Amino acid sequence: MLPLANTLARRSFSTSMASSAVIKNVTIIGGGLMGSGIAQVAAQTGHKVTLVDLDESVLSKAKNSITANLGRVAKKKFKDAPAEGEKFVAGALANLSTNTDACEAARSADLVLEAIVEDLKVKHKLFSSLDPVAPAHAIFASNTSSLSIEDISQAAPSRKENFGGLHFFNPVPVMKLLEVIRTPFTSDETYQAMMAWGMTLGKVAITCRDTPGFVVNRLLVPYLAEAARLVERGDATARDVDIAMKLGTGYPMGPFELLDYVGLDTNKFVLDGWSKKYPDEPLFKPVPLVNEKVAQGKLGIKSGEGFYNYKKQ
Repeated sequence: MLPLANTLARRSFSTSMASSAVIKNVTIIGGGLMGSGIAQVAAQTGHKVTLVDLDESVLSKAKNSITANLGRVAKKKFKDAPAEGEKFVAGALANLSTNTDACEAARSADLVLEAIVEDLKVKHKLFSSLDPVAPAHAIFASNTSSLSIEDISQAAPSRKENFGGLHFFNPVPVMKLLEVIRTPFTSDETYQAMMAWGMTLGKVAITCRDTPGFVVNRLLVPYLAEAARLVERGDATARDVDIAMKLGTGYPMGPFELLDYVGLDTNKFVLDGWSKKYPDEPLFKPVPLVNEKVAQGKLGIKSGEGFYNYKKQ
């Protein structure tokens, strides 16, 4: 059975599913892992999607990745009906187009969702350029995991009621959670449309206020930082901490395995930003051990070494 809260949420939004009809044409800015993942899920659920990136090679790589991923989904979903699987892939790809011009892509969008670099100035530049050309009804949203949605929305002051957060998780086609973020200015109509859209994607949508890190990262980032402080003090080794959290709490990965997977530089970036904005919050203080490893280029799996060594011996 569904948990009561989820059941009530579905009942609430089933009465306003007309809101989901507002979001038919989706423009996604950013052709990286997150942007391409969101584009895939939206396209395979019947939305018209335009994936935007300044680099044609990034778009080409994203299109190839989406095509391969759709093939895997079809093979699993239609294992006894390959013809239906081929139809599924063809239909999803027909819903997907690419563009290097964000303004052009936004002109017919019901939803513009950015999944670009975590830099407030860059996001401001993007949304300030899109605001004058996007339809008045279009919802603007950010996939940011660490920045304030209200801060980002300052770039489109006339659209504050139509601005919110849609935080997906990597890999998007696999991870079921979607955090829907509303600022004090986000209208009920915009919020309901974002929630309903998330559900049409097959996600479990939860709501959070515009607080640092929302739900998951607000808990996860300090947890990872405290694990690093534990090792920094010499209380335990990284391996022992990982074993303790996997066997003692049932976590699928230990904090240091997760740090290496996410990237130590990513964790450092988030803590640096939060510590500057919230200097009185001790949980947000940077960790010298993590800073030292980043300075040494030990970023985790992507660099071949972090808290563990991934280089072939």
